[in-house]
Amino acid sequence: MKRSVARVAALAGALALVLAACSSGGGDAESTAGSDGTSAGGSGEGGQLHFGTFLPVTGSLAQLGPPEIAGVKLAIDEINSAGGVFGSDIELTETDSSDADNAAVGIAAAQELINADVQVVIGAASSSVTKNVVDDITGAGIVQISPANTDTSLSGYSDFYFRTAPPDTVQGDVLGNLIVGDGASNVAVLVFNESYGISLRNVVQGVVEDAGGAITYGNAGQEFDPTETNFGTIVSDALATQPDAVVILTFTTQTPTIVRELAAQGWDMSKTYFVDGNLQNFGTEGETGFPAGTLTGAQGTLPGAFPAQEFQDRMKGIDPDLKDFSYGPESYDATMLAALAALKGGEATGEAIQANMAAVSGADGGEECTGWEECSGLIEEGKDIAYQAVSGVGPFNEANDPSSAFIGVYQFGEDNTYTFVRSEEGEVPAS
Repeated sequence: MKRSVARVAALAGALALVLAACSSGGGDAESTAGSDGTSAGGSGEGGQLHFGTFLPVTGSLAQLGPPEIAGVKLAIDEINSAGGVFGSDIELTETDSSDADNAAVGIAAAQELINADVQVVIGAASSSVTKNVVDDITGAGIVQISPANTDTSLSGYSDFYFRTAPPDTVQGDVLGNLIVGDGASNVAVLVFNESYGISLRNVVQGVVEDAGGAITYGNAGQEFDPTETNFGTIVSDALATQPDAVVILTFTTQTPTIVRELAAQGWDMSKTYFVDGNLQNFGTEGETGFPAGTLTGAQGTLPGAFPAQEFQDRMKGIDPDLKDFSYGPESYDATMLAALAALKGGEATGEAIQANMAAVSGADGGEECTGWEECSGLIEEGKDIAYQAVSGVGPFNEANDPSSAFIGVYQFGEDNTYTFVRSEEGEVPAS
């Protein structure tokens, strides 16, 4: 279902107020183009590819920004080092998507990318942020690929909207079965009133109830405001239902406060479950740290296959300060798939990329390949390809979702940091 409701013009006032802030938060163009506007590699007949990042530099998901940005840049560096696309280096413009509570920043960033004539936008991380701008981006004929959106309502949203992260049907199923498998039947869910949290809650609730359990707290109508800062009453109300598991469905800004409140009220933190929006290495120091042993035994889920050490090292070559790799592989895959789609389509346009995304992902079969040199070489030989995603996702289905995906299960140790336990693969139903 393609929609094209233009909202940017109506929000011109808000854009004017935040455009400067957006640029200072990572919105300056970073390009491989030369000073005369042409690529150092020369411009081929297909034109020059221009990508834009629409990823969180500020806001409640800012911890996801560094690995996602590194994933995009790693793919672009790999492509440009091999001669680029159509004889030209890929140009990159970076912006800050921020979060849904700072919607004007994201709206301004989207307009900046539209005005820059990018053919591809990588982002947003937040499903709610994507919903604020997806009509404007895709309505301009630009391919938008999110490496992290999981809201089920975005499946099949637009012919020009894709994602390399699976919808919540997969993570929610794995999380729900993890909780049930651990022996819990009465589950309290601390969930904020945001599309990400509600979508994931609904899937987990279905799994728990199908297994004969119940959501004792956090049902529809019991969500809290995304700006809430005082969780004393919320936590006490949840624990009063005598749950044997607690799931935290928020972003990272609220999670440390919730954890401290749970611990203060005597909750056994080993029976706590996190998700991709708040899974992080909290540690024992700083504003987000807790006393050693606070989270020992707690678990979390994160979409994507656990990246091999070689890929982690390559990402750290882009950003040596990376502390985790959440959605970095998905960002790399999104960038690589878009570039391969342009090459297969023969031109650097949104239309050519959109028309060939499914094909290069292997939706119609083809020869398996990895990386730019191998895959682009096969395309140039006139062969069909099936790109093997670093994140482990399967080819795009009819809803432009990955047809399958891995969900990683992680567990916290004494130092309040998590380690990989195992991956579980799930199929993504087409909508």
